[in-house]
Amino acid sequence: MLNYIGFYLSYPFLWLAGNMPFWILYRFSDFFYIVVLLVGYRKKVIETNLRNSFPEKSNDEIRKIRYAFYRHFCDIFVETIAMQKSNISRIRRRVRVVNPEDVNAVLDKGQDVIAVTGHYGNWEWVPSVSDRLNALGVSVYRPLKNPMMDKYMLMLRSRFGSVNIPKKNTSREIVRYKRSNQRFILGLISDQSPGKRELQYWARFLNQNTPVILGPEKLAKLTNSQLFFWQMEKEKRGHYKITFIPYKGNVKDSADYDITEWHLRLLERLIVSKPEYWLWSHKRWKYQHLFPGKE
Repeated sequence: MLNYIGFYLSYPFLWLAGNMPFWILYRFSDFFYIVVLLVGYRKKVIETNLRNSFPEKSNDEIRKIRYAFYRHFCDIFVETIAMQKSNISRIRRRVRVVNPEDVNAVLDKGQDVIAVTGHYGNWEWVPSVSDRLNALGVSVYRPLKNPMMDKYMLMLRSRFGSVNIPKKNTSREIVRYKRSNQRFILGLISDQSPGKRELQYWARFLNQNTPVILGPEKLAKLTNSQLFFWQMEKEKRGHYKITFIPYKGNVKDSADYDITEWHLRLLERLIVSKPEYWLWSHKRWKYQHLFPGKE
């Protein structure tokens, strides 16, 4: 009941804010940044993640990255709220795609595409490029615990015309698209921590033993889809650039974990180049104590 009450009390503000011009939204972001900085939002988690990922950096460098992350995090918050119907065309103009023709060439030959990315840049704006690709955009999501907020986020994410499917239904829905000859580009965020029962593969990622989700590799082999890494870079405030980096190997015949290592290294390279744009506030290494052989 409290979830419903809280949502309905906040919805008028969300709707009003979501239809404001971007320059006003970024003033809100500036205010939220000060609040987040003062309360030290997830400070311990963020600093632990940063120190373990960049052991060579000084305390001052770690602090600067945390501050820069807070500012970007607040921008993502208002940019997500901005995904109202009135802003869709403006958002599309703020996301530049370097090479959509590479993806469309694959789709036009009758092959589906799986695009892998991480919580980097503004992943909520990734589906905004669907109008530049010649296939149905499909996104996979984990339902939120708050049912009303989950419904609200699904409404926002559907604004760009993509289809959103719950994680547990992914394989079934993708097989259905294949059987109906519906060309699709499936977007997958690959940097979440796997469930405790899904700790099948560990890799060195950002200087740490890290359990990795195998979904992109399994789905690519199941559907024989062409793989791309969806590289999103922040060019300036509220403006992003997307580059599609293709997997060069043969998906069907690739060695176990080769695909997983491929997209993991590309994400790692992106994070190291501009660490403030990754989502440092999540507990990515919460199962590190379960690493095989660790005493």
